[in-house]
Amino acid sequence: MKTRLLRVLVYLASAAAGLVLADLFVGGFRISWLDWWGFLVAIVVFAIVQSLATPLATRVAEKHAPLLLGGIGIIATFVSLLVVAVLPSAGVRITTAAAWFLAPLVVWIVSAIVTWVLTVVLIDRRARTAPPTKS
Repeated sequence: MKTRLLRVLVYLASAAAGLVLADLFVGGFRISWLDWWGFLVAIVVFAIVQSLATPLATRVAEKHAPLLLGGIGIIATFVSLLVVAVLPSAGVRITTAAAWFLAPLVVWIVSAIVTWVLTVVLIDRRARTAPPTKS
């Protein structure tokens, strides 16, 4: 149960990191920082939509377009950003065509790296140091 909770926290942290860095580096991508609740909603909605969109997109690509399998992560990130940007309470706005192209790329790369690092540091290290369980 602790590992599952850690995985959820890692996923939320990676979503937050991706959104923050997109806000910092992508023109036309803006987070409303005055409304911290909206940013929290954006993180949670983004993480939920991405966790649902990734397996769905994988199944569709396997069946109809196997060549898209390598881009599933970026596709799921784009869909998640689309949902968050349309949601009025999320506090995220994407206003330019360039931002629609660059923001998913930045969020996808950052969230993948943060997920990998935090998983290694928090979950894998914990699993290696845990005492063996009896079978």
